[in-house]
Amino acid sequence: MNFTATIAGWLPGRSAEAKPLRSTVPARVAGFDQALLWVTVALLVFGLVMVYSASIAMPDNPKFARYAHTYFLTRHAISLCVAFVAALLAFQVPVATWEKAAPWLFVASLILLIAVLVPHVGVVVNGARRWISLGFMGFQPSELAKFAVLLYAADYMVRKMEVKERFFRAVLPMAVAVAVVGSLLLAEPDMGAFMVIAVIAMGILFLGGVNARMFFLIAAVMTIAFMLMIALSDWRRERIFAYLDPWSEKHALGKGYQLSHSLIAIGRGEIFGVGLGGSVEKLHWLPEAHTDFLLAVIGEEFGLVGVLTVIGLFLWMTRRIMHIGRQAIALDRVFAGLVAQGVGIWMGFQAFINMGVNLGALPTKGLTLPLMSYGGSAILMNLVALAVVLRIDFENRQMMRGGRA
Repeated sequence: MNFTATIAGWLPGRSAEAKPLRSTVPARVAGFDQALLWVTVALLVFGLVMVYSASIAMPDNPKFARYAHTYFLTRHAISLCVAFVAALLAFQVPVATWEKAAPWLFVASLILLIAVLVPHVGVVVNGARRWISLGFMGFQPSELAKFAVLLYAADYMVRKMEVKERFFRAVLPMAVAVAVVGSLLLAEPDMGAFMVIAVIAMGILFLGGVNARMFFLIAAVMTIAFMLMIALSDWRRERIFAYLDPWSEKHALGKGYQLSHSLIAIGRGEIFGVGLGGSVEKLHWLPEAHTDFLLAVIGEEFGLVGVLTVIGLFLWMTRRIMHIGRQAIALDRVFAGLVAQGVGIWMGFQAFINMGVNLGALPTKGLTLPLMSYGGSAILMNLVALAVVLRIDFENRQMMRGGRA
């Protein structure tokens, strides 16, 4: 039995043997979006290969001497298996259930964001308290917060449709919710996750029909707030200065070290790269090569062709997810449509920031490349979010066949 048939067997109300349906239902409205599934699988598999390539030499470093050469590969593969099971379970949940659970999931994410700040509960890595240990993997509550805020913002806009032209009644409560989440994230600190959450919330407000003047006012306030966060933090200011001149003597061995070596890796790759496994920068020169700077290793080993391939896959994925959201809204399923488009904003914006950092177009920011970088909780929540999008598409197709979502 092939992979598609296996997935079909998990679809609610449908078995892999239900072949007569294929003869009577057009391909465009049968089942779910298989192209989106296969693009996701392609990114996951390519990410697995590149995580192994980027981390295989890490045990040669005394810091990781007790690890096997396959340590990160094995853990990443386990994370993929756990995430795949979670995604299958998430696909079984009707969108109406996600809508009812949205406020409770938001509250749960707040509790976990508070818990991670408690001594002996939150795990400190490189001076940041962002993880809760689950034994077989570390869970990052900020990843759950992205998904929870997305659902909550979509549910909020559906409930506030009648007052969306009135600023204080329509926008202020949502702004307070995002500010609370942001305060907890900045305490970790994790400004990158806060940026993603703020953009998701603003995008859903805009797509939900908030008055354009309100939206630009919110955008201006958020921009000023992030500028103040940078201005009032010495190490954030240093990152900006290092981004502007990473090759200077002051920054080359300091805040500009990652960026300068990422650019060296990209430059070495040229058009077609040096070949899989041939990267030099991953040999203890480029820090976090298997997480934040995975694209730099792709650029070195597969060149411009590899980087453009990854960019093209993410562009197609984002466009397809946004289309599923528009389709849901056209079927008068506003919550489902906003959730799908929120996932598109999440994947697209985070990938854009990570790629911009790797290519030297944006200041260094600790955000992973969705679906590809090493990180258990990020992969888990990415796949759960995409499973919800596939569920939305599945229900859209049910309605187009004349059934009920």
